[in-house]
Amino acid sequence: MSGLGERWLAAAYAGASWLTLLRPLEGLYRAAVARRAAAYAEGRRTAWQAPVPVIVVGNLTLGGTGKSPLVAWLAAWLAERGYRPGILSRGYGGKSDAYPLRVDEQTPAAQCGDEPRMLADQTGVPVVVDPDRPRGARALLAAGCDILISDDGLQHLALARDLELVVVDGARGFGNGRCLPAGPLREPLSRLASVDGVVVNGEARFAAPAGAFGMTLAPVAWRRLGDGARRALSPPPFAGPVHAVAGIGRPARFFETLATLGVEVIPHPFADHHAYRAEELAFADGRPLVMTAKDAAKCRGLAPPDSWVLEVEAQPEKAFAVWLEARLAALGAAATDTNPRAGTPPVRHQE
Repeated sequence: MSGLGERWLAAAYAGASWLTLLRPLEGLYRAAVARRAAAYAEGRRTAWQAPVPVIVVGNLTLGGTGKSPLVAWLAAWLAERGYRPGILSRGYGGKSDAYPLRVDEQTPAAQCGDEPRMLADQTGVPVVVDPDRPRGARALLAAGCDILISDDGLQHLALARDLELVVVDGARGFGNGRCLPAGPLREPLSRLASVDGVVVNGEARFAAPAGAFGMTLAPVAWRRLGDGARRALSPPPFAGPVHAVAGIGRPARFFETLATLGVEVIPHPFADHHAYRAEELAFADGRPLVMTAKDAAKCRGLAPPDSWVLEVEAQPEKAFAVWLEARLAALGAAATDTNPRAGTPPVRHQE
């Protein structure tokens, strides 16, 4: 998103009065969203149904909410319970000559996108990028996956889903509650009535939907850029003030996290999915550089040697895991007893 786009997004979350001028365009946008949803609901368009469970993790708003850390948590949680999960992504910010694209150790972020690169590094599960999500889903099935996680797939209706999870930034909520371009919403708030679960990242400073689950993003380790070995959070592996770069949906969240760790920060915010240049990461004073894992996916070979990555992990409340386990068990029972899908494996649990 450009600098102008970032200023518009800030205004949308703050409820700037001048956005009322854009409400006629909002009406057109909402009508287009409704027509598209109706086309799938009425059968004029058909969503492809995978033979295994599909979990969609998305959001209603533009800007970062913390959904990718939740995707990483889901992948690890499912793998611990005997599933073979795979992650499906649109690959925003990347460009490939051939899809579906399986992300391996050599795939650059410029080709697959920063978030898929990060998720592949963090989870070790198959990650496939494809603008055509059904096609990408079939590639994950061919890779042996028996449950799929569609990252940022809420609005991609061509792929049928069994569970829809919406992640909300607790600090920003739904902004002024208006749809594009008069507000930050991709879909009207009424869409929440049809999703399966809402997860609020951080303390909610808005009226959270009833039944929403809480989640925090907890810093867990430092690592030197280009080195997979983790270091303890405290004390930090560097001294004095540091330059901090963040090209994420809400850079302030990263800077605030660093401050809670006692790190003195010289902040350098960038637009979400920013494509860094080496000169943007080189500072004359020679101070250490710190960044998010998402930024690190793009900065290999660009950043100076004294560069560090803060690793964070999603920590949903325990009630969310209990709820998710019950929903997956219900899906398994439905698939095997009342509405079987060809090739759907039973829900498995490690003893």
